Amino acid sequence: MASNRHLGRIVALQSLYEYEFRLQCNDSTVDIDEILARNLDRYEAAIDDKAFVDALVKGVLKVQDDIDAKIVPIAPDWPIEQIARVDRNILRIGIYELLHQADVVPPKVAINEAVELAKAFGSDNSSKFVNGVLGTAYRTLVEDTHSGSTSV
Repeated sequence: MASNRHLGRIVALQSLYEYEFRLQCNDSTVDIDEILARNLDRYEAAIDDKAFVDALVKGVLKVQDDIDAKIVPIAPDWPIEQIARVDRNILRIGIYELLHQADVVPPKVAINEAVELAKAFGSDNSSKFVNGVLGTAYRTLVEDTHSGSTSV
């Protein structure tokens, strides 16, 4: 199932990338459901857990503004609009999984998967950038939250 989910994350990244690109080009026909269905159809035989991919894409889009607001203080030298589109969407997926999928995706897996996506689809430095931002996100948004909530 792990490799199936890895491919699912690739499809999610492709779908989010295309959706954002078309929105920024003022494409009035852009439809995330159409994009996602088309991308999932390409890998129909390889992805059994289409619900995972759908939930990942729709979940990221639902809380994207919140995720972007969390990225800003973690990567202060990189305004969100200046982060490469592919890196930005990888970060969104990683932070979404860290904050909203922790019950099904362990933090180390979420970070590692995002780094692997960055190695495959980003620039030469993308994986280091993604690893650094997500490592900081884990320490500040996940660990601090858990340690703060357990103190009496």
